[in-house]
Amino acid sequence: MERAVLEKHDHPHVDVGVSGMTFGMWIFLVTELLLFGGMFTVYAVFHSMHLADFKAAHHYINVNIGFINTLVLITSSFFMAMAVWATQTDRRKLANLFLSLVILLGLVFLFVKFTFEWPEKFAHGLYPGGPEIKHFLETGHPGKALFFSLYFVMTGFHALHVVVGVGILFVILLLSLKGRFGSHNYGAVEVSGLYWHLVDVIWIYLFPLFYLIK
Repeated sequence: MERAVLEKHDHPHVDVGVSGMTFGMWIFLVTELLLFGGMFTVYAVFHSMHLADFKAAHHYINVNIGFINTLVLITSSFFMAMAVWATQTDRRKLANLFLSLVILLGLVFLFVKFTFEWPEKFAHGLYPGGPEIKHFLETGHPGKALFFSLYFVMTGFHALHVVVGVGILFVILLLSLKGRFGSHNYGAVEVSGLYWHLVDVIWIYLFPLFYLIK
């Protein structure tokens, strides 16, 4: 009886810690969803007001690049889930491998965004205040200008979240390499995974809005 009680309380603080961190992260995620929800609402309003302009403007967006980055983030989300699983089951080498892959894919996403996608828009003057945007306004197509303003704000804010996520996961990886996480201490890995999944989910909504608009 006494042995059972001791076993039950071997790690009483761990479960509470994990639950507390998870709850705190969910509160944070809700605030993030509200923030992006506001942006999606603004997009929906302007889209309904300038339907033709939005449809025309989306042809300036490279769908192939968007599709590649979508695959990159979906794959990273799978590896993130595997990293949490590996940590919970004390497969530390696998956990380190999966965390490294998530970070690598996050960097790939940012590399594609900042090396290929955005420079292409700047080269054609398709940025807020750019010559092509001014041309849209002068020729009576404010919807096109709004489309690219929303494009840079929403995808830029998302990219910022990816940068933060990569930074957090890099710290988690360093701690994991030192053996700080395992089946009785995986809360930090789990909540980091929740944040990364949010980043992926938001992109899944952004992709059709800007790249596959109808």
